Amino acid sequence: MFTISNRTALLGLGALLALSLALRLYRLDTYAIYFDEKSTLLISQGVCLEGFNQKDVFAKPYFTPAEFWKPKTVHDFIEANIRGDIGNSPAYYAVLKVWLNLFGLSDASLRMPSVIFSVLIVALIFVFVRRHFRFLGEQRVNTLALTSAAIAAVEPFFVAYSHIARNYSMTFFLTLLATHLFLLILERITDCRPVAWLYVAYGITFVASVLSHYLTVTVFLCHGLYALLYLRNARAWVALGATAVIGLGLVSLWFIFGGGKYTFFTLNYQANFYRNIALTNPYNSGFGTILPATIPNIAVRAVPIFTDLFMPTNGLAGVLAGLRNSLLALGLGTVATVIIHLYRPVTKPPVWVYGAVTLVLLTGVLIYTVLPLRLLVLSVSVPFVYLIGWYITTHVGGRQQRPVVLLLLLAFVPTLFLLFMAWRSGHTFGITQRYSGFSFPYVCMLVAMGLHQLTQLRWWFAAPITAVLLIQAVHLLTLLGDIYADRAPKYTYFAEPRIANPYWSSAQQIKKLYAPGDTVLYPNKTRIIHSEKMDRTYSPVSLLDAQLVNVYLPKDAQYVQHIDANERDRIILKKGDTGQKIVIFDFKGRTYRYGE
Repeated sequence: MFTISNRTALLGLGALLALSLALRLYRLDTYAIYFDEKSTLLISQGVCLEGFNQKDVFAKPYFTPAEFWKPKTVHDFIEANIRGDIGNSPAYYAVLKVWLNLFGLSDASLRMPSVIFSVLIVALIFVFVRRHFRFLGEQRVNTLALTSAAIAAVEPFFVAYSHIARNYSMTFFLTLLATHLFLLILERITDCRPVAWLYVAYGITFVASVLSHYLTVTVFLCHGLYALLYLRNARAWVALGATAVIGLGLVSLWFIFGGGKYTFFTLNYQANFYRNIALTNPYNSGFGTILPATIPNIAVRAVPIFTDLFMPTNGLAGVLAGLRNSLLALGLGTVATVIIHLYRPVTKPPVWVYGAVTLVLLTGVLIYTVLPLRLLVLSVSVPFVYLIGWYITTHVGGRQQRPVVLLLLLAFVPTLFLLFMAWRSGHTFGITQRYSGFSFPYVCMLVAMGLHQLTQLRWWFAAPITAVLLIQAVHLLTLLGDIYADRAPKYTYFAEPRIANPYWSSAQQIKKLYAPGDTVLYPNKTRIIHSEKMDRTYSPVSLLDAQLVNVYLPKDAQYVQHIDANERDRIILKKGDTGQKIVIFDFKGRTYRYGE
């Protein structure tokens, strides 16, 4: 029997990291930054969206890149964070600021920290499994660690968010690191070994996580629930309590003196704003479909969140909408699972058993009225869940079950918390995968358990399940292709591919064509003010187009620029010697203003 040694496992990890990096670098800067990424770029430079801290630049009829790029202070950074991201994610913006100072402001550079953290997630999953499931033995833990890392390497969610210049990849990594440190602390407590440095590391990771994204608190909520279940050491409770208090104290400084001081006001405003949309104009508000947070509406929105968490069920939310077909698929899957459970220990079962699972699964294909292959995948989800349970009950017992309990908490509690917050807020706007994406690393481990146990089934049971999982693999490959082609809305937010960054290309054209005496004209686009306190600046027109072009212009340039009252969509270079107007770029309304 082929065995995986530690050396082989490390070589396998190296190959997986190379694959992960390749998948995440591919087409990284093909498509332009969308609205949230525009916020990321400006905030990282201490620039407020729409010029709140640049009144002296844009209040004048004419301005230059040198004026736009005047030195920014810590207060500018905080103000930009408040107005661009409700005071969220200062840790991420600080990391990004340092990175961009070193490597420039290109789209690839802007997204590269997300790539790096996403690859680090794959590595840390491997380390996590090897460390906390080592009771499985060398062969089995190496297999589980490599399989978990392989799933993370190709997980569409991770690949997609590595292409987005936002905090998510960083928060997923930090929360996984925090869980790793938390389990190390509990392990050292059990072994009565000193753990002071681990408490410090855990506290720092807690602070960095929360200041990377506020919803990371759901992960630490899971840690607390786990401690309530299993921690019976008074001194450890005191130490963890002190770590939490100090960590919260450091985080509170941001809420008292930094950008976080407006967070609760903004969250309350947004809750009222989206609740009003849900009650008055749920379908045509321009913010997507926002429904009142009734139990049925929340349940409908929760289905794709849970199904897309697991690679074997990714994309099955659509078929679950057809109640008759989905119940039939789940029923047939249950029948197949019962047959597997009853006859898997039998070396020579009755002849009918050899083809029973295949026959049961194919029966559904003949009678499903829509999407038979997708419903076939749904039916196999039942025996796959059974395989995960079989792995746990077979290989994990007694105290060793505790890490699995934590995996289950972390797989489901973040999403359940998100649903609870939606119910409290009265609208469904915030029910989206990225806000509970902290669960994905742990789900990768659970799926790996199911795949491992699949190899332990008799071939007559394993073959039909494997065949259906290969059908699902085709779906996942297609999904990755759609992500790379910028037409996977649930991951890229766009059904139609974007073009390359028009702000960068406009800046290159201006640098090439500008001569002394010329004037760059920017469109005069009326702003939509949603919040008088947060959105209102001195300017009634949008300055964002001018801001984003100036980001890519030389910091000492003296190009004369102007917001043109007669333009709505075009950036124009007006030649000073002839008065000729050269169109640098035409936004065509909202067509190329992504996400605005």
